[in-house]
Amino acid sequence: MEQLMLNNSKPICFLATKNAEQSREFYEKILGLKFISDDQFALVFDVNGTMLRIQKVENFKPRDFTVLGWNVANIVAETARLSQRGVQFSRYEWMDQDECGIWISPNGARVAWFKDPDGNLLSLTQFG
Repeated sequence: MEQLMLNNSKPICFLATKNAEQSREFYEKILGLKFISDDQFALVFDVNGTMLRIQKVENFKPRDFTVLGWNVANIVAETARLSQRGVQFSRYEWMDQDECGIWISPNGARVAWFKDPDGNLLSLTQFG
């Protein structure tokens, strides 16, 4: 029996939106993702060679955990750039975050969270 080797296949990321127009504006103009297409089912973006499909849905409740994140080389520069474009970074009372909203994890990774227009929780991470 032939084994399936998904390790050799590119993943596809999925999110959901109730407002495709707002989502397209956010992901294309604010985050700078390359827009590919818009059909009756989803918005499609290229994220550094990985497909992101933002599914168009009528009913949606965002999760309260991170659903998509980026590994960045310089989290301070990225949070500053996104803040200038209107992104507000999430603050959590139980976390010790700096003035940029960046938390340093026990393993040294630096993480900042923000939400898209639908409330999807996104993150930036700079690994130690």
